[in-house]
Amino acid sequence: MRGWPALLLVGWVSAASADRAPPYLVNDCHFHLTNYIQEGTDIKTYVGLMGDKVGRTAIFGIPLQQTWSHGESGDRAPTYYLQSDAPLYYYSFVDAHIAMAYRSLPKAQQARLDPMITGFNPADMYAADQIRRVLETFPGVFTGIGEFTIHKEFVSAKVAGEHASLRDPALDRLLDFAAEVGLVVLIHSDIDVPFPKPGEPPAHLEDMIAVFKRHPKTTFIWAHIGLGRIIRPIGDHGASVRRILEDPALANVSFDISWNETAKYLTANDEALKLASEILNRYPDRFIFGTDEVAPKDQDKYLAVYHQYEPLWKLLDKQTSEKVRLRNYERIFDEGRRRVRAWEKAHPAPPL
Repeated sequence: MRGWPALLLVGWVSAASADRAPPYLVNDCHFHLTNYIQEGTDIKTYVGLMGDKVGRTAIFGIPLQQTWSHGESGDRAPTYYLQSDAPLYYYSFVDAHIAMAYRSLPKAQQARLDPMITGFNPADMYAADQIRRVLETFPGVFTGIGEFTIHKEFVSAKVAGEHASLRDPALDRLLDFAAEVGLVVLIHSDIDVPFPKPGEPPAHLEDMIAVFKRHPKTTFIWAHIGLGRIIRPIGDHGASVRRILEDPALANVSFDISWNETAKYLTANDEALKLASEILNRYPDRFIFGTDEVAPKDQDKYLAVYHQYEPLWKLLDKQTSEKVRLRNYERIFDEGRRRVRAWEKAHPAPPL
């Protein structure tokens, strides 16, 4: 774990002044309302799970549908991508489902959610046009795009059709459009390949940095700090993250620390905890908490990742803690809302 920049969030939130009890523990920049077979938690139930603990959430479905191939699994219906060798495919209806669920809520509850567009194929040059149509069809709903995936262990190879790439002009086209509109971009792309050879640099790092630099006006959140189930923070991962944080040309890039797998790495030992507090306290504006929960059944499960980070919370100074848990979300997503609503006003849907 040497060189690893562990990250975290701490204690109790202060959305008000220091002398008042904070209303929420945290905001959540990474929540899936539906799973890999497009089933999930009712949105009204989910707002109840947020309760008085989670203030706001970036909410989205999963853009990929797991195929149920009877020839592959018979009557055993897979509900997760690791339960079948059958392919995944892009499920475009997910955005309409999220939008209609959001619209079913009263305004006060809508204000706590930032829906995101996910149901597009980032290897398709028409992806940007699809995102535009979603905005035109559901004005006043979406704040960003993602979580969408470029490189992901076990997933990328299962996606039917052409595989996404950080070098693909289709990705550049949709990121240019995101910058034009002001959409927040939550992107999942592993920093490395599974089981890399010792001593080799991370396979996808240079391409990822090149994407960020080609799109300086796009607001990026790099999901899970580039980690995965077996993409572990070994070698110089900490140096790789610091390289981005220290480059003024990459000030448009933040990192989320969502997912229980990420939390497992960041709380692995005392060294990881120490490095976590050091990097967060040094760069408090660049990290955002998220759960990466998928259709949780109750609040305990929903907040499990938050509590998994408890060994880290105690190591952050008060200002850093508040920024990572609350303020960075508010700053990024408030600006995203403002810009997207302004773009929608300036670009009304053409008449049918």
